[in-house]
Amino acid sequence: MQGSTKIQIQDVVAPIDRRLYGAFIEQLGRAVYTGIYQPDHPTADSDGFRTDVIDAIKTLNVPLIRYPGGNFLSQYRWEDGIGPKSQRPVRLDLAWRELETNQFGLHEFMRWADKVNAVPNMAVNLGTRGIQAAADLIEYCNFPKGTYLSDLRRQNGAEHPFAIKTWCLGNEMDGPWEIGAKSAGEYAHLANETAKAMRRVDDTLELVACGSSSMDNPTFGNWEETVLDACYDNVDYLSLHRYYGYYNDDDPTELDNFLGKNHDLDDFIKGVVAMCDAVKARKRSTKTINLSFDEWNVWYHSNDADTQVTPWQVGPHLLEDIYNFEDALLIGSLLMTLLRNADRVKIACLAQLVNVIAPIMTDENGGVWRQSIFYPFMQVANYGQGVVLTDHSTSPTYNSREFTDVAYLDTVTTYDAATQTVTVFAENKHQTETLDFELNFGELMIDRLLDATQFYGYDVKADNRDGHMQLQPLPARTDTHHAHTKLQPLSWNVLRFKLRD
Repeated sequence: MQGSTKIQIQDVVAPIDRRLYGAFIEQLGRAVYTGIYQPDHPTADSDGFRTDVIDAIKTLNVPLIRYPGGNFLSQYRWEDGIGPKSQRPVRLDLAWRELETNQFGLHEFMRWADKVNAVPNMAVNLGTRGIQAAADLIEYCNFPKGTYLSDLRRQNGAEHPFAIKTWCLGNEMDGPWEIGAKSAGEYAHLANETAKAMRRVDDTLELVACGSSSMDNPTFGNWEETVLDACYDNVDYLSLHRYYGYYNDDDPTELDNFLGKNHDLDDFIKGVVAMCDAVKARKRSTKTINLSFDEWNVWYHSNDADTQVTPWQVGPHLLEDIYNFEDALLIGSLLMTLLRNADRVKIACLAQLVNVIAPIMTDENGGVWRQSIFYPFMQVANYGQGVVLTDHSTSPTYNSREFTDVAYLDTVTTYDAATQTVTVFAENKHQTETLDFELNFGELMIDRLLDATQFYGYDVKADNRDGHMQLQPLPARTDTHHAHTKLQPLSWNVLRFKLRD
């Protein structure tokens, strides 16, 4: 089986917004408590943050982290998480039926985000709260000094404003599982009025309106149109959420269909882009609404276990999917799909980051380990820099139960002009055949092959709890204008080239 791709650095899809490699931390399960925050852990620093987890997150090179939710957001009082810890209230978290101690709050998150080299993507509660609470939070975070709330921030240890730029206007507000779910009209009006008030405090904000929480919801489509009709002038992004797994009539042995689910993601993105642009045309606007894909991942392994969890615990084991090798292959394809849509998807957040449907796990013995999905995400986040190039690849295709013309060779190429580096991400979806892969650089001249790795050879249902999964060298040969390699069946591969100046 053969496949090829032609590298044309002048043929650009879009510059890559680094925020495409964002992640998500919610006050849910063990994401925070015994995840990123554990004062009694041997590696904890003076703030109670686990430095072993910080080191793992730094390896992922996550530039932006969405916080504090998620479903947790819709009943959260941000004031509970500021001030002396001894005076913070313990609350019932109605979203996940946990006890929330509020020992980790706004200031802790900002200090932690700084330590992992990420900026915040903060959110305001539009479920049980609204305009004034949101405006107050902006004043507390971003106003310099001289008002009650800005001076309260300074009294609580942050002399300078947090200067948080990106904010989500609620979370999944059409979802019947949300505390304070809204109709499209109710949310559209509230979001628009809240956006106006927030911008009165700080006119530099970037605001994300909630799209429908799922394309499977009956609200999908009408929700987007109603919200954008009301909010178009006062927001910058529309959110999308999508999770994948073996659902409904999926057969867990139906690997060809599972690995084709990136086609669903591509269709979803293009559909929402069309909705945004239809409203733009109708309004005769010159402004373009881009997308914030602020929740995406594989999520299905933990569903049965979660029904057995006793409510009202602090940091219970919830949503702790243990990912296998086939999940890593799908994550690689989903990442490449996000890159291919980088002209409109400017923010994306892998949900989540630690312990809860996460690439990083902590165990009962105090250790930290990397899930299978850690590896493709790490490589794309570190090496997918510069611009995305238009795909000029050829490959045999297959049809699955849900999808047609799925390419066995799934690939995307990025080019970083600052370092004259071309990076090719490539996956062979074939279950038994090796793929002979040729890269044609045309008039470009290869100076050298910087790196080539492959992630393959594991049983598709195997996970990485024992730490045996690792990246391996990928044999490849180059001449001045070409590169050749063999992509193993069911493999994730990365090749990086330095071009001649």
